[in-house]
Amino acid sequence: MNAMETIIQQLDLSPHPEGGYFKETYRSKGTISEAELGSPYEGKRNFATSIYFLLHSGTFSAFHKIHQDEQWHFYKGAVIKLHIIAPNGDYWYKDIGNDLSLGEVPQYMVPGGHWFAAEVLAKDSFALAGCTVAPGFDFKDFHMPKRTELTTLFPQHSNVIERLSRD
Repeated sequence: MNAMETIIQQLDLSPHPEGGYFKETYRSKGTISEAELGSPYEGKRNFATSIYFLLHSGTFSAFHKIHQDEQWHFYKGAVIKLHIIAPNGDYWYKDIGNDLSLGEVPQYMVPGGHWFAAEVLAKDSFALAGCTVAPGFDFKDFHMPKRTELTTLFPQHSNVIERLSRD
């Protein structure tokens, strides 16, 4: 068993719909009511949630968005390239990793309502990260569009969208 398979087994990770593997590790007991959350939320949410997230170079985390802010935490492995498209069409990426001298950061916040995707560029590699969401994650807040939907919205970013989305 290689190092990635060992981590998947030891942390009891499961395939994630966007790509990679995950396991929820925390869901606060406290909740926020729908009335307090306001639009666009439907139903109550926990204060916060967090997961382990493992991504390997053989796949990618497809472009998706949630209503909430999502904080990424780097734990080990190869650098994660996190691609972000703002609602106004601005695009940027951030390298999530441990080598600060190369501009990598060990934590990064993706603002709620922004489209984002992730990949591990190093060949035959993986990265283990954590993601914390507040208010807490609910699949009601998750939207993973088809490639054509995003390229219609952001034709100027069609190259990265075509590479990091699914039909």
